[in-house]
Amino acid sequence: MNKHIKAGIIGATGYAGVELVRLLLRHPQVDVAAVSSVSYEGQPLSDIYPSLREICELTCGSAQEVVDAADIVFAALPHGLSQDIAAVCVKAGKKFIDLGADFRLYDSDTYMKWYGSEYKHPELHKSAVYGIPELFRNDIIGKSVVGNPGCYPTSIALGLAPALHTGIIDTKGIIIDSKSGVSGAGRKPTSTTHFPECNESFSAYKVAAHRHTPEIEQTLSIISGEKSTVTFVPHLLPINRGILSTMYARLKEGVTPDNVRNLYETAYQNEYFVRLLPQGVEVNVKNVRCSNYCDIQLYTDRNTGLLIVTSVIDNMVKGAAGQAIQNMNLLFGLKETDGIDMIPPAF
Repeated sequence: MNKHIKAGIIGATGYAGVELVRLLLRHPQVDVAAVSSVSYEGQPLSDIYPSLREICELTCGSAQEVVDAADIVFAALPHGLSQDIAAVCVKAGKKFIDLGADFRLYDSDTYMKWYGSEYKHPELHKSAVYGIPELFRNDIIGKSVVGNPGCYPTSIALGLAPALHTGIIDTKGIIIDSKSGVSGAGRKPTSTTHFPECNESFSAYKVAAHRHTPEIEQTLSIISGEKSTVTFVPHLLPINRGILSTMYARLKEGVTPDNVRNLYETAYQNEYFVRLLPQGVEVNVKNVRCSNYCDIQLYTDRNTGLLIVTSVIDNMVKGAAGQAIQNMNLLFGLKETDGIDMIPPAF
């Protein structure tokens, strides 16, 4: 195997793209070979992000230049723009990881309903895989195209997977309350993410209409083996990074809190990036910031018979770039933690 994998990032000047650059630069077996940006083509990446000065002086080129230079291509693009690039990569024998939405949904009709366009390469979609390593590790190995999961769905799937897999909760009527930092909305400012609008503010948005809903239901259904339905309510937090998801699901008759904790301990005992916290310790986005960790806590409401799971991730790392690199490590047979085993800052 080539000691140094050549990686290229298309869409390198967005938040997820530049986070990929930051993390890949510290990967022991990767060289960042090329980057591209439509908005900043011809400009050094360090001019857009001065923190990279004298660390990464690559100039933003075209998407084709990235494909030509790389063994693996990461695309951090809006939906609808990755499929043609993926087809070019596969034809050229390159690996491709999409951080957008184009390869997250397996059903083309569902993609049309939520994203308003058709699949351009149906056969390519059939061979692609959805990449949460802790849940679909064996499916990812050997693939050429990976759909990197959304940030909300990652926090939710990891939080609910052991309960769904063992059948201790009802799969219908799961309620999910999630809160995300502003970086999840992307780098381009909007009327809701402009500083005076989001600072000192806290609000729900796209209630029961967020595009991550079908991805969440698809993933939970695969885990449980039966159709899962959710009510998903996202909120915007006035912080840069982090997602906190709280999930409410009805426990099956006779399941005790000890049963639940034992199941989760067994499920995640060998997972480096998933930390089941001791009872009584609350999850906090601060404790996973700038890391690839997911922290989980469990509660049983004896009054209502509900299981309550809280889960936190950094939306730019485990929810985007870090998980993409974790998937890359699987594709190339590397140690899964390579390049992303950083310790969260203490404050």
